[in-house]
Formats: sequence, C-alpha cells, structure tokens
Amino acid sequence: MMAARFCGFLALLCLSGLDASRPTVNQELSAIFNELWVLDVNRLTPATDYTISVQGRASFVNQGSHVVRDHASQPLFSNVNETKLTHTTTYSLFINLLDNFERSTGVAELVTTEELTEINLFLDAVLETEVMKRAHRYLVSKAQSSSDLRHFKSQLYLIWFHLYHRHRNTGLDSCGFEHVFVGETRSGTEIIGFHNWIQFYLQEKNMHLDYKGYKARVQDLPDQDDHVLNLQFSWHGLVKPVGSAFIGTSPEFEMALFTIVFLMNTERSTTVLVNIDQCRMELVVIRHGRSLGTAYPKLLSSNSRHVRQQHSN
Repeated sequence: MMAARFCGFLALLCLSGLDASRPTVNQELSAIFNELWVLDVNRLTPATDYTISVQGRASFVNQGSHVVRDHASQPLFSNVNETKLTHTTTYSLFINLLDNFERSTGVAELVTTEELTEINLFLDAVLETEVMKRAHRYLVSKAQSSSDLRHFKSQLYLIWFHLYHRHRNTGLDSCGFEHVFVGETRSGTEIIGFHNWIQFYLQEKNMHLDYKGYKARVQDLPDQDDHVLNLQFSWHGLVKPVGSAFIGTSPEFEMALFTIVFLMNTERSTTVLVNIDQCRMELVVIRHGRSLGTAYPKLLSSNSRHVRQQHSN
C-alpha cells in the first residue's frame, strides 16, 4: 500500500506543457533511483511512524505576500515517531545540523569547530548507508566520482556544505544543505529553499511554522500515505506560496538523488524527468558554481495516473 501511494499530487508550478514540451523519461536515472528507494531502509512508514493531515486546498498567494488564508486549522504532522528520529544515526546527526545556520541571506555564516565536527559525523554516517554506497558505485561507474571514499566525502562536502555568496556584497552566507534542508529567508520578505519534511515537522512542533494547506489539481487529491507533498506554509511570519518535499524519506536518500543529478549534468539548471515507484516527477537541480544552489522535486503524476492515461489513449 505504501509503495502504491508513494506520490501525492501535482504541483501548480508544473501543470502546463505536460506532453510535447516535456522531456522524455530518463530511464537510466529512474532505474537507479528506484534501487535507492528500495534500499532506503531508514524511510519512515506512514500511519506507523508518522501521521499527516493534509486538510484543505491552499489558495493562491503572490510571492512576497504576508497575507494568506489558512485552509488547515491543524498541523500537517499530528504524530511522528521521535524515537526513530533520535535513534536512527543519520536522522539524529542530520537534526544536529539544523541549528547551525543563519536564517537570513546576507548574514555571513560562521562555522565553528564543533559544527565542522557535526558535518563530518553526518557525512560519515551517510556514507555508511546502503543508499549512498549504491549511489557512489553508480557515480564511479560513470566516471563522476573517485572510488576512494575520502575523495567522495570531499565531493559531497563541496556540493552540500561549501559556503558561498547568495546575497551580493556580503560574506559567505549560504550553502546547498542550508538552502534545501533548512530553509532561508531573503530580504525579510520571502522564504527560499526549505524542501525537507524533518525540518518542517520540527519547526511546526516548535510553533515557528504554520501549515496553510496542500496544493493540487482536482484529480490529484493528496492522501495521508503520500510520500511527496506540495504545500503552502508560513515560517517566522513569511509565506511560502508553494513548496515541495519528500515525506518520510531519509536524509541519505534525498542527498543521493540530488547528488547524482548534480554530478551527471553540467548545466547551471538541470531538470530530469523520472519515474520513482508509482510516481512521475521532475527533479530540479540548480548549480552555484561547483556547489548546489537548490534542489527539489516537481510532481507531475501520482499513483500511476500517467500509466493509466497512456493505456487509455
């Protein structure tokens, strides 16, 4: 049941041009990503390890607007097995990293010795998972990574944790990990990044975040078993009109997916069309030099709807 309900619903950002203008499905990447999906033993199980309540459909909100109607009176997460979060090594080390960053772009990051140790411990733990081991073997086979684990770890650090300028005329104020997994604010008016369910849950639990409702087309209503959601929320008083994130997947799964897309392409902005389990999605990766600028999924079809459409034509 969980596999059959892997995907939730369509993002409003990708409703047009679903046919001729779309690239063809990347079968090779789909195959390796499905392998990683099966290997993700740390993935949490819906209704067992966590419970979500998608509630109402969110309304349209202009980017930068602070006024939004709330279509979800309750939190998105009504329950999460925190024992798993604290006792699963990659989760607990991932959570340790979430408070290491300045939320606002334009404020230089200062990495302490303790924080650098936390990063190294997290990367070491990720490299020990079967998910990242398989991703590494794939990248070695494609001559995109060295077989030496130390070199691969350095590669992951450069992609995800190397600091760079996101805001002009300031110090080093951002990195891929902060943008994708933690979230940032820009000019005090908008939320950028923030594509991780663990951060969403913790910020919601601590009353810093308010879920406003899901984003979907009529024929793609979300379900409590879905492993990808498109949603609207406010965070520290700012509004994200539409965001997207995997739900329940492990940090190593998400890092592996986006690292592969990053290294297998050289364009500044890359979009690959893939089928993962019962879902068709685009994975978007934008580079910032040799590091990651942003990365997120765009849902195009859930619960094998694209397969049923093909069979009916």
